[in-house]
Formats: sequence, C-alpha cells, structure tokens
Amino acid sequence: MSKFIDRVVLHVSAGKGGHGCSSVRREKFMPLGGPDGGNGGNGGDVILEVDPNVHTLLDFHFHPHAKAGNGKPGEGSNRDGKRGEPLVLKVPDGTVVVGRDGEVLADLVGAGNQYIAARGGRGGLGNAALASKARKAPGFALLGEEGDEGDVILELKSLADVGLVGFPSAGKSSLVSVLSAAKPKIADYPFTTLVPNLGVVQSGDTTFVIADVPGLIPGASDGRGLGLDFLRHLERCAVLAHVVDCATLEPGRDPVSDVDALEAELAAYKPELSGDTGLGDLADRPRVVVLNKTDVPDAKELAEMVTPEFTARGWPVFEISAVTRQGLRPLTFALAEMVRQYREAHPKAAPKRQVIRPIATDATGFTVVADPDEEGGFIVRGVQPERWVKQTQFDNDEAVGYLADRLARLGVEEALVKKGAQPGCPVTIGDVTFEWEPAISAGVDMVPTGRGTDLRLEQDDRISAAERKHASRVRRGLIDEDGNEIKRDVKK
Repeated sequence: MSKFIDRVVLHVSAGKGGHGCSSVRREKFMPLGGPDGGNGGNGGDVILEVDPNVHTLLDFHFHPHAKAGNGKPGEGSNRDGKRGEPLVLKVPDGTVVVGRDGEVLADLVGAGNQYIAARGGRGGLGNAALASKARKAPGFALLGEEGDEGDVILELKSLADVGLVGFPSAGKSSLVSVLSAAKPKIADYPFTTLVPNLGVVQSGDTTFVIADVPGLIPGASDGRGLGLDFLRHLERCAVLAHVVDCATLEPGRDPVSDVDALEAELAAYKPELSGDTGLGDLADRPRVVVLNKTDVPDAKELAEMVTPEFTARGWPVFEISAVTRQGLRPLTFALAEMVRQYREAHPKAAPKRQVIRPIATDATGFTVVADPDEEGGFIVRGVQPERWVKQTQFDNDEAVGYLADRLARLGVEEALVKKGAQPGCPVTIGDVTFEWEPAISAGVDMVPTGRGTDLRLEQDDRISAAERKHASRVRRGLIDEDGNEIKRDVKK
C-alpha cells in the first residue's frame, strides 16, 4: 500500500565551484606565452520544479538528502571547467517551501514553476583572468566557493475547489466516491480515511475538484485527531461543504452542534498562505451544508428540523444520501455554480514566473569589531572579505599578497588602524585567523618576483609576537635563551 506524504524535511546541498587553474603557455619559439589558466566551473543548483504527474512527497520521505554536482576545475590553454550538473527535483502542484524559521520561501503553483532551493558555489578565477599590469603572469589562481547547504520544509497543500469537512464517519469519502471516479477506502469505523482524497466532478460545462479532508474533531486546530496535519489542504479551497451525519447515535451530538464545533476549529486555524491565495481565512469561505444519510427515517426527520437553523445563517442546505444517491444532482449543480462564480471573480492567473528577491546587503561593506575570545584581537565581518579569504590559497605567498592588496583597497587595513590594532595582533576573517602584518605594504605597487612568491612577505624585520613573548619569559627568568625551563629551588 502506497503512503501519502504531504510534509517532509529536505536536506539540500548545492555543488561546489571548481578551482581556477594556474598555468603558463609553453610553446616552441614562444618564451613569453603568458598565463593561460582557465576558470573553474560553477557548482550545480538544487531546483524544485512543479510536475503535474507527481502527486505526493513520498520520494523525499525515503530520500531526504539532495546534492547537486560540483563544478570542474579550470585547465590550461584557457579551458574553463564544466559547470556542475543541476539537480532538478519534481514536486507536486501546490507545494509550499518553508524555511527552518517558518518563513514561506516559495509557493509552487503551476506546471513548470521553479524555485532554487540551494545555489551552487561560484568557480574560482584562473590566472589568465587575474593577469593585470602589476601581475602579468600570476602564479596562483582562486579557489572555488562552497555551495549553499541547509534544510527546507516541503508542505503539500491540495489544489481543490471544494473541501469537504465533517466528523469522522460522516460520509465524506462516500460522497467523493459517488460524485467522482475516485475510489477511497470506506468502512464503518472512525478515522478510516487517513489521507486526503481528491475527486474530479463534472457538472454540465463546469469541472471542479473536490477534496475529502480527514480527521476533523473538536481540538483539531490544536493538534487533536488528524486535523492539524490536514487542515492545510483546505487553504486553497474556494468553497467549504459541511458533511453532517444525521443518523449518528452518539449521545450529545446533533447536526447543529457538529457544525458549530467544526466552525470553531476553522476559525481558530490560521492559513499560512492567506495573503498568497487571496481567499482569506477559512472562516470567510462560502459554506454549504450537506445533511447526509437521510435515507434513514429518523435522520430524515432530524434533517428537516435543523434545516431552518442553517438557512437562517445564509448557508444553502442539501439533504442527500450517498448510499441511495438521493439529492446528489441538486448538490452537484449548486457546487458547480459556486465554483463558477468564484472563477469569474478570480480569473486564473498565468503560471507564476520565478522571482528572485535577494536579501538587501551591502556587498562592499564590512565591519571591524573586537574579538571577545582573543585579547587584543579583532574580527572582520563582511561579504567580500569572507569570500576572498575562502578563495585564497594560503600556501602560496603570491596569493596571500593578492589577498592583502584586495583587503587594503577595500579599506580593511585603515579600519584596523583606527580600531587600535597593533602589529602582530590576531585578526579573524571568516574561518581564518592570522597575525596582522601592516609592514608588508599592502596595496602599493608590488615588485615582480618569482611565480608563487611575494617579496613583501619576505621583508619582515619586525619582531613577531611569539618572539616578544619569548624575550619576556627570558627576562623574568622563566626560561633560558634556548627555551628550556629554569628550575628554581623552593624554600621550605
């Protein structure tokens, strides 16, 4: 038996960007070929796309991890790396993408509608792209960036025109089975229906979808029964139909009290997509009351007694029997007319196009704050500085010098001086901590040296912080010049 899954947590990982290539063109009779390292390819995206042939989130329940392909590294002869293969995940129409903090990220309605759940990392530049007047043949390249990684919640909200609500065993599944070609499970015990059942109904020239939402009992909006899990499937319904069991033998129950109890639950439930669908809260949707099982004599009398109560509220009332199919024709025509009126008032919109709404950030800005964990240390935060650090090969002096020049042009050196940073103090950018060396003259015209080297990093005559600490311990008599600990006699 297949399972119906309408809510899953999906772990998405976009592909990594490929590293840039550091290469120099070498050909016979061409001693100065110049740099020809290509750029790395971008990592693949994880994309959610609506597919009309998919009706459940079952695949993501059993395979909750999704990872796109990595970008390929660049190569010599100016050959750029191949882009990572994007991973396109097919989702049902009506899927809502929610972040871990509860924010609605996307409402996927309409075949082909897409949402990028995780963006691939950008590929690193090769040394051909890094060549400039100062660096005519760079001996380094930039590293590729990591792709986005995180969790998103997928929720399926059925696309139905009419939603059937009612107590367990009220006959909702039976009504769906006789109005449409759907064949839901029907039995004589409560909570037979454990998943929403959808059926297509044809009435004249109007075709609409009807949905049976299971498990509504008092307290459903607070999690009792199955209602909290399936009330979301009513959010897109234009019409709500109360299916009432007029033949129930349970004490303390009657059609009016049943409807009032469920109306309280509908009023308490707050749809997440009220602003997106334009339908408003569930309490504001048009209502129809369907008095079922009137083929039973006592039920017929009870239905006649309570009909004036519902008509006084302005709700159409229909007495039917799903077993004998009595009264189904007027009900079908009435539902079709209400759906037609709704469609005329709300013309079907064109399929939603992907809209990218980037978070407003100052990409060129940064901040310098004191490090709470390192005395005299500082932390530099900013989109560009942190990205540049991730792109740097720290085992290549020329790449480190290039990073220092970029930070100096951005103003990081000047900001550290204004904050009172001292030479040798620890400075953290992203995941990297290093000793600040203002004496390397970052940002000035560099002197060309061998590939992969930077002469400024070799011209450091200043005493380092470790050397100052060593000299201080020697002066205090804690260690000798060789770093050996000096033992002292302890007077008794």
